[in-house]
Amino acid sequence: MFESVQSLLAEHGELQEELADPALHADAARAKKVNRRYAELSRIVAAHTAWLQAQDDLAAARELAKEDEAFAEEVPSLEEGLAQAQERLRRLLIPRDPDDGRDVIMEIKGGEGGAESALFAGDLLRMYMQYAASKGWKVELLDSNESDLGGYKDVQVAIKSNATDPSQGVWAHLKYEGGVHRVQRVPVTETQGRIHTSTTGVLVFPEVDEPEEVDINQNDLKIDVYRSSGPGGQSVNTTDSAVRITHLPTGIVVSMQNEKSQLQNREAAMRVLRARLLARQQEELAAVASDARKSQIRSMDRSERIRTYNFPENRIADHRTGYKSYNLDQVMNGALEPIIESAIQADEEARLAHLGDE
Repeated sequence: MFESVQSLLAEHGELQEELADPALHADAARAKKVNRRYAELSRIVAAHTAWLQAQDDLAAARELAKEDEAFAEEVPSLEEGLAQAQERLRRLLIPRDPDDGRDVIMEIKGGEGGAESALFAGDLLRMYMQYAASKGWKVELLDSNESDLGGYKDVQVAIKSNATDPSQGVWAHLKYEGGVHRVQRVPVTETQGRIHTSTTGVLVFPEVDEPEEVDINQNDLKIDVYRSSGPGGQSVNTTDSAVRITHLPTGIVVSMQNEKSQLQNREAAMRVLRARLLARQQEELAAVASDARKSQIRSMDRSERIRTYNFPENRIADHRTGYKSYNLDQVMNGALEPIIESAIQADEEARLAHLGDE
């Protein structure tokens, strides 16, 4: 695996020269991509430098130990340091998901359980908003369909980061959240105190950086406008500001009514449509590719139950990684990092195993 380092070091040098060229920054989209790649390679360069230094330190200690036994005492710790430096470099050389640095569009939809599912959708939205705040990310509400008792029948948000390092990107962390989230608790509507099981669906898409990335023929779009509605279906606007866009070749339908402006709703709907089309293209590529870049943890099956939130036991369990803890109250307040980290590590292990088989 380490044979690829030299080409990456060379690429890092080329990108450094390109970043010094003022002409690059006249093209914002290109500059963004170059900065992302440079930040990713900078971590590899630093890890490679540390690995070489660890090798030199160990070799020097072994040589000096021949003449002075005091240096021999340092050898075991230096050997351990070299092993750690080597493992860090090895993990950084795992082919990274090219979308890791992207922002995301997240959709949370009520599932089995009616009103309780909608309430839990609201709880999940709050959880992700709290987690985003802890990471310094911004959350933008794109559209929502509130339920009569509170919560959401469905809600869509965009989550954005200013990070240039792809490993710190929004997609790098939240791509594992897609799937069915199961909740076990006593609903507010339950009079007998019985525990109910409900489900809520989460969809996560990498957001398209530039509209040109996804080619959409305007003739392939069917656009309808209508009056927006609130809980219970009542009209909350006197003009046809809500927008529904149907992409005829794929049958993908996106509706937006959150804004009072038809133009703003249309722009938001196009953002979501582009993200869904990009995800569809990637799924089609993954289906015919060798699984090398397909996550072993991020399932393409959106009906998969990925996690259970058991409120009576204050327990949360991830069914893909085996992660389990009894701090659900903290998780619902945004303490998601250990759960997400377990998914990242499991994904890396699977990718390392795949590379070892090649």
